[in-house]
Amino acid sequence: MVKVKPFAAIRPPKAIVTEVAARPYDVLNSQEAKAEAGEKSLLHITKPEIDFDPIIDEHSQQAYDKAVENFKKWQEKGWLVQDKKECYYVYAQTMNGRTQYGIVLCANVDDYLTGKIKKHELTRKDKEEDRMIHVRIQNANIEPVFFAYPDNTEINAIVKKYTDGKPEYDFVAPDDGFGHHFWIIDNDEDIKRITEIFSTIPAFYVADGHHRTAAAALVGEEKRRQNPHHTGNEEYNYFMAVVFPESHLKIIDYNRVVKDLNGMTPEQFLDKLGEDFEIKDMGTEIYKPKNLHNFSMYLGGHWYSLTAKKGTYDDNDPIGCLDVTICSNLIFDKLLDIKDLRTSKRIDFVGGIRGLGELKKRVDSGEMAAAFALYPVSMKQLIRIADTGNIMPPKTTWFEPKLRSGLAIHKLER
Repeated sequence: MVKVKPFAAIRPPKAIVTEVAARPYDVLNSQEAKAEAGEKSLLHITKPEIDFDPIIDEHSQQAYDKAVENFKKWQEKGWLVQDKKECYYVYAQTMNGRTQYGIVLCANVDDYLTGKIKKHELTRKDKEEDRMIHVRIQNANIEPVFFAYPDNTEINAIVKKYTDGKPEYDFVAPDDGFGHHFWIIDNDEDIKRITEIFSTIPAFYVADGHHRTAAAALVGEEKRRQNPHHTGNEEYNYFMAVVFPESHLKIIDYNRVVKDLNGMTPEQFLDKLGEDFEIKDMGTEIYKPKNLHNFSMYLGGHWYSLTAKKGTYDDNDPIGCLDVTICSNLIFDKLLDIKDLRTSKRIDFVGGIRGLGELKKRVDSGEMAAAFALYPVSMKQLIRIADTGNIMPPKTTWFEPKLRSGLAIHKLER
């Protein structure tokens, strides 16, 4: 069962929230961040390299020092202010008319270390360490991580009680057009009850932010070792997360483009594909996969429907039945000789948020030879994989909308 607690968030005053809140550090590069960041933007803290002209190395000591300086400055100027009381918060996001409601809370380091916070992706040590530096130097979780949990009707009822009222923040982000809404759960009875209910919930599932989750938990563990008077009640035993009921979350497609056909002509490639797939030429109109094990391919100006033949996959194998696995094994490995998706320079990945038109554009430009669109993974598949201790292949899940940074920050000391 998971352990959670409320916290006194550091957050922007209502009047300037749109100036402070920003997209997360990992969805835009330094040049984009510099162009996007207004005077009060959190990007000056999460991507401090943009404060230099020319932009400096984001991993340099100079950049880290600037991040600390800016976090302090934002608090001194009153652009970030700490709440007086430990609360839970509701953070809702609206995309394409659909709203998902999450609770901003502190998750427990031990729950991560003992596997109650379940992951479905491998993390890289170098990326973990980079995020750990940011947590260490700020002594805070500046950006939240993104978890799912099994639906609970009582939590939904408490959340609804607050979301029926006036939000603390309510705005549409200019860069993505998504709605962001935020309420404060400050009633003592509700706070106590939320803590109790989560103590009956068996697990959290990392949806997005595997490296941030690992970094936050590992810094907490590090601080324990450094404190001879450690009790387990210190604030560093917890890290900030936004947790959503699993039914609210929608994973969108994560597609692939390849640079060449491994020496084959398009005709030869189609012929080879026919060994493992039922192929249908869908013409020049964009074709989107209709269900699991059905793929869309764009090649030579035409869209094709590819359906994996029975016997080419095992639906009882949580990894083997994933469309990313089928595609990797039967197309990229078997036909194109692309063995390692993480390191190969012959393949690239395109988030479904960009639409299938982006795949067509990259092939028509001559940059890529073919594109493959996949049916999105379901939350049910993700949870099955995490529960069985398996790891998904790289670039399997794309969650949208992304959490806005700067709506709440968690200090690791009271």
